Amino acid sequence: MPTPNNRSLDADTLIDAVIDREGGYVNHPADRGGPTRWGITEAVARAEGYGGAMRDLPRGEAEAIYRRLYWQRPAYDQVARRAPAIAAELFDTGVNMGTGTATGFLQRALNALNRAARDYPDIAVDRAIGPRTLSALDALLRVRGAGGETVLLRAMEALQGERYIALAERRPSQEAFLYGWLANRIGQSDA
Repeated sequence: MPTPNNRSLDADTLIDAVIDREGGYVNHPADRGGPTRWGITEAVARAEGYGGAMRDLPRGEAEAIYRRLYWQRPAYDQVARRAPAIAAELFDTGVNMGTGTATGFLQRALNALNRAARDYPDIAVDRAIGPRTLSALDALLRVRGAGGETVLLRAMEALQGERYIALAERRPSQEAFLYGWLANRIGQSDA
C-alpha cells in the first residue's frame, strides 16, 4: 500500500490509490463480499443509500464512501496528523478487513510496544480510536522517536499478515486471494 514519501498525508491520494488497486466492477465467486465496484461491496453501497446496479456505482460516490466510512468515522484523519504511515496503513487495512480490525491491530501493537506499561499505560483493545489510543500513539512516538512509527507499522503488518494466513487456512476458498493480499497489502509503505 503506497504512501507519500513526505510527512503530510492527503486522504484523496489514499482513496485514489485504493480505487486504482481495487479496479472497476468485480464479482469473483470466492469473494464473500459479493459484487464490488471500485472496491466498495454491494452491502456497503446499499447501507450508504446507493440503489443502482453495482456495475454503475459512480467513482465519486465510492470516493465519498471511502472518505466517510474508512477515513473520518474511524478517526484516521486524527492519526494522520501524528503518524502518516500509520494512518495510511489503517485506511488500507480498514478497507480490506474492516476499520475495527485495523484499529485493533494498532491498539494491540501499541500495547505490545509499551515495555510492560513503562512508556505509557496499556489501552483497551476496543477497536475504536479515542483519546487513550491517540495518547498512547503520541507517547510511543515521543519515546521511540522517528523509528517508532516504522516499528509500529511493521507490528501492524505482522498482525495483518497472520490474519490473512489464518483466513486462508480456515477457508481454503480464500487461498485464491492470499497471494494478492500479501503482495499488495503488506510491506508497501514508505514509512
